[in-house]
Formats: sequence, structure tokens, C-alpha cells
Amino acid sequence: MLVQVALPVPLYRVFDYSVSADTCAVLPTIGSRVEVSFGRQTLIGIVVAYITEEDSSVPANKLKPITQCLDDRPILDEHMLALASWLARYYHYPLGDVLAVMLPTLIRQGKPLDLLITHWRILPHVTDTDFRANANKQKQQFDMLKLHGVRGASEEVLLLEGMQRSFLTTLEEKGLIERYIELKTAPKPVSLAKMPLTLNDEQQVAVDSILDAHRAGLYSGFLLNGITGSGKTEVYLQAMQAVLEAGQQVLILVPEIGLTPQTRARFASRFAAQIVLLHSGMSDTYRLQGWQDCRTGHAQIIIGTRSAVLYPFANLGLIIVDEAHDGSYKQQDSLRYHAADLALYRGTQARIPVVLGTATPTLEHLKLVVDGKLIECQLRTRAGSAKLASMQLIDARLQSTHQQNQDDGARYDTGLTDQLIGAIKQTLEAGEQVLIFLNRRGYAPVLLCEACGWQADCPRCDAHLTVHYSNQSNHNSYLKCHHCDWQAYIPAVCPDCSSQNIAAKGMGTTRLSENLHAIFANPQTSKQLYPIIQIDRDTTRKKDSWEKIYQQINTGKPAILVGTQMVAKGHHFPNVTLVCLPNADRGFLSADFRSPEHTAQLMIQVAGRAGRGDKAGRVLIQTLQPDNPLLLKLVKEGYLPFAHELLQERKMMGLPPYSYAALIRCEGKTLVATTQALKDAIALLPAEHHLAVLGPIDAPMTKKNSRYHAQLLLLAKNRNQLHHVLHHWWQPVLALPSAKYLKLTLDIDPVGW
Repeated sequence: MLVQVALPVPLYRVFDYSVSADTCAVLPTIGSRVEVSFGRQTLIGIVVAYITEEDSSVPANKLKPITQCLDDRPILDEHMLALASWLARYYHYPLGDVLAVMLPTLIRQGKPLDLLITHWRILPHVTDTDFRANANKQKQQFDMLKLHGVRGASEEVLLLEGMQRSFLTTLEEKGLIERYIELKTAPKPVSLAKMPLTLNDEQQVAVDSILDAHRAGLYSGFLLNGITGSGKTEVYLQAMQAVLEAGQQVLILVPEIGLTPQTRARFASRFAAQIVLLHSGMSDTYRLQGWQDCRTGHAQIIIGTRSAVLYPFANLGLIIVDEAHDGSYKQQDSLRYHAADLALYRGTQARIPVVLGTATPTLEHLKLVVDGKLIECQLRTRAGSAKLASMQLIDARLQSTHQQNQDDGARYDTGLTDQLIGAIKQTLEAGEQVLIFLNRRGYAPVLLCEACGWQADCPRCDAHLTVHYSNQSNHNSYLKCHHCDWQAYIPAVCPDCSSQNIAAKGMGTTRLSENLHAIFANPQTSKQLYPIIQIDRDTTRKKDSWEKIYQQINTGKPAILVGTQMVAKGHHFPNVTLVCLPNADRGFLSADFRSPEHTAQLMIQVAGRAGRGDKAGRVLIQTLQPDNPLLLKLVKEGYLPFAHELLQERKMMGLPPYSYAALIRCEGKTLVATTQALKDAIALLPAEHHLAVLGPIDAPMTKKNSRYHAQLLLLAKNRNQLHHVLHHWWQPVLALPSAKYLKLTLDIDPVGW
């Protein structure tokens, strides 16, 4: 008997190996790992089938034996292997590479499944009085560990929550806490740590619908379409309760790493359960342990980003995809899967309900509702006494955005109209908080010579270098490309004409924050009247920085929050009553047909941060296009009427979701070579392919990181027809002589063209 092994190589086939009694006492099981020789390499692969010598295409004298059997039993069951096979077929990706994406790094490297993880817990005799009066930091760290109860928590989780390893060691030396290795035992049944809230009628209907499907043991896909602040999380919690009490696991997907700790805190406050976090910020050891906990059933609630949907589960009973519209669920390299689509597939596979929760459904999900493939549950009122924020347009054409400098009398552009500044002042004086959304980090997007027109461009990309500048520190002043991370000094004079008239043009979050500092400083003392909190990737890069910002905001004191799209996703700021969007409507002008949808989703999500507490909220949108019909429809009628109008436009134009797309990207050293390879690929299409072929054309960013990009789009009215063509066409395309030194990738159901 021979075994077929899937290996992590970019080849669309599996490989035959013999089994030697010297290396394997018994035949390796299907779904187990084996070590094999492959060319000059030694690789770890997964056994996927048994065959006889007669069925093998390799002569018996050329068959290589398995080098080592690594597992006594399968690490992937038949359902996970079926999932891998479906992924390989649907995304036209090699099976061995699919399995490599599904498995944690240490498992791919052949490491044993049961690795030991250090846990910390408070010793039984220790009390709060064991600290000196001035040991504030130690007491704070102690209190963080205390929140995890008598069992404590793993060192990985504690470090992610903001604890410092040095303090753990210090507290251990003082005899206050201890480290231990947790021996895995069957988890206790889940119990409530806090009583549920009372549901309104819409929430109750949603919970009942989900639980009816769960009790029937049938797959059902639900679109939980709830406006921001409508209590979607409470629906999740009460639907989860019955699933967990039945002894089943619940998977909750979130779009960003930054949302996982606060999501964990929310669920941990409701349930006494084994909760596992899964995301790319975890160490390889912790991710392996999390994978094992999911597989063995030790994990009862699993909270993770998109890759968590690829994990094995002992007894999965419910999948929840929070903020299901978010583009972060689409993997943009290697296996280009969409986690929300994959969640629906896993629901059909396991015969369990899947809930897609969002305030701004994608057009694809609305189309599934129209087609009867998703059940829509609407939540149209905010939970408790909170009211939906009112939205108002400010015509920026009629007002100046310039202010006068108090020191030298010069006028400078703030990017904010007088009406917007007046509303901000009024809100702050009322003791409330303001959120200003500007989806552009850095100081300014362009550095320009006003004498000759020279611009600071990235030498490796078709993009301008972003100006990062701070009045407080010249050390933090530089030019950076946000696409390839190229950095350069800010020149003192123009490189082309030696003029000193070079200036930063446009507005980023740093510049806007500095302008706000100037506007809201005391004219006599120049001291800041209100804190201005900048929230973007630059200010949250350091460890614990986001947690500190979150704590400052949640004091409720008057403050101005300046943030990128990081602030749009699921955050609850009860004292934010005013949201300002100085230029959020620019996305309606983009050439990308999806841009209006994505812009509207972002605007509604940001607007949802206003008025989430007891106070009324309002949203001010500063625009140079106040008569834009799409913008007016969004503001006056809301997201759903806006989205349904876009759906009708897509239907008339034959664009997704009324057609099915495959995007082929080609990357190489020259644009001529990439374009020619795509032309050769078109020539391989069958005569009767019944596809719309758009391209080859230059990619939206033709040059990126010193590589040139072109693309080809295939559109089909029928999904099966598209995949039928791709099944016979894609592998010959990869074998084209003109594609030999190029990188060709296939993206099924792309979210960006």
C-alpha cells in the first residue's frame, strides 16, 4: 500500500510515497503528518489518501519511502480534509498550500502538538494589604491578574492585556503570585457570570430565529442587520447561551486584532467559560495551543480574526461574524479566501447557524437576502435610551477653512469650516467629547515645491511620499511611503531647483491634531484647554498604547479624538456626542465602482460612534459636493435605501453581485513583460468561454516596491461557468513561457480591482 501526501509546494497535485517498516510501525493514518524527502528538501506533508502500486503513476523502483511518521492519529479529520479540498477547488489553489495555510507554523514545522505554556495565578493567602503604600504600579499589575480569578491566565494573554514580564517576576519573588503549567482537563460546563439584559421585540425575534435553527440541527445563514448601537452584541450573547449550555463551542470572528481584547472582556463578563483568543499577534506556541484547544474541545468560546475560521473544532455549534461587511475578512495574499464566505460554508458543513452581524451590509449579502439564501433580522432602534445620531451636511464651498495664527497673525488652513469649529467648541463646553474622522495618517500626503512643482515621490512605487512631521521633535520628521515603507529625510531645498519654497500640502491626522492644538489653546497662556487624542497606526504602534488611549477616552472628560478608520469599528465611547467628517465624501468620486459602497459603510460606522450613551448625538459632514445624489440619499434616507439603489445600478451594469469575478494579477520587473503574459493568457481561453474579458490593463498602482503590476478581469453571469473555464485554463496559464519569471495570482471574488 502507498500513501498520497499533500506537500506545501506550488504544484497542483499530490505525491506518492511508499511506507517502510523501518520508519512507520503501522500505515500512517489519513490526516496525519509525515516527513518526506522532496528533491533536495525535507518537507512535512499531510497524508490524504491510500493507493496501490498499480494505481501510482510513479514506477515502483523510483518511489521514495516516508522518512518519518509524526502522528499516531489524524490531526485533521474528514471534515477538515473536505474543507481543504473545497478551498483548493473554489480558489484554484494547490491542496498542499491550502493545508499549509490552515495549519499553525509549529505544526507545519513538525513540532509535537502538546507544548507547555506558562500560566500565572495569585497565591491563596495574598490580599491587597500586602503592598506598600507607594507600590502603585505593582498593585495595578496585581489587580490585572486578580481579574482572572483563582486559575489566573497564560503569560501570553497577560502580556497582551498590558502586564509586564518584569512585574510578574517581581511579584513572584515577593511570594504574591506563582507560575505553573496547566494540565488540560475537560472544561467545566459553561455558566452565567452575569444575568442577561432584557431584549426588545426585534432582538427577541433575532435570538429566537437563531435558536430555532440550532435546535433543529440545520444550517441557516442570518444577516443581523442592526444600526450602530442597536444591541447586536446582546443578541450574540443570548444566542450563544443556549449553544454553550448544550456543550457546544461558539466561534466569534472580529475584523481587527485591536478588537479582540475588548470583545473577550465583554464575553468573559457574561460567561464563566474557557475563552481562547486567536490572531496573528500571538506567539507561535500560543497559536498552536489555541489550535489544540479548539480541536479537543477545551476552548468553549473562540474569538479570532479571519484565520480562526480555518481551525478545527470538536463540537462547533454557532459561528458569529461581527462587522461582517469589513474588508479585513478578505485575505489579500496566498490563499485569497473571504472569512465571511468561508463561515457560511462551514455552517453548511456542520449543519449549524451562522450569524453575519453588521450595521452596513455588503451588497453581496443583501443580494443573498433577496435570493433567499440569508435570513434577514433587522434591528432598527438603538438599545436602551440612546437615539440614532442626526446627520447634517456642511457646504465647504461657502465657508473658509482658514484661521489666524495667534503668534504671528498669519493665516493657515485648518481643513475645518467655521461652522464645524463652532460645533466642536459648543460640544466641549457642554462637557462632552468630539470625534473627528480623517482617514489619512501622517502630517500631509504631499511635499511640493511651490517654485517648480517638484513633488516628493517614492522611488519604488507610483505614489507620493507622506510627510511625517512634528513641531515637538525634528527627530520624528521624515518622508515615508505607506505602500513599501521607503523612508527619506525631508530636504531643506528643492532637489530640482534648489528653492526653499517647499511645503507640505494636504491634511493628515498629525497636522489636523496640531491645528486643533492651536485653535483650542488658551490665547493668554497657550495651554491646552482640552486634550486632543490622536488615534492611528502611528500612535498605537507601541505596546499598551491603545489600552492607555481607551482608558483616557473612557474617563468621559471633554476631549477631541482625531482618528483614522481604527475608530470606526465597534468601539463604544459613551460621551462622544459629535462626530465630524471633514472630507469623508471623497470616495464618491473614485473610479472604483465599489468605492461609494465602501465610503458609505465607513461614514455610517464612524457616525455610529455618536450618541451611544444617554445624550443625543449628531454627525456633521463637511463636503464640496452637497448636491451629490448618492450622498444626499445616504444622509436623508439612511444606508439601506442607499445600498438598494446601488444594487439596482449594479444589476443594470452587470457588475457583482449580479456577475461573478476572477481577477488575475501579474507582477514582474517590467510592465511590458507583465502585459504580454496576460495577453498570452487571453489567447489560451477557449473559443466559447462566455466570459467578459477586461484587460490587460495597468493595476491601480502600476509600480509598487520596484515591481510592475498589470491585471486581467474575467466576469461571468454564471458562477459554475466561471469555475469551469478556470479549472481548465489556470494551470496552463501558469506554465506559459512568457510567465516563467513573473508572479501570477488568481483572486476569486475580489473586493478591490
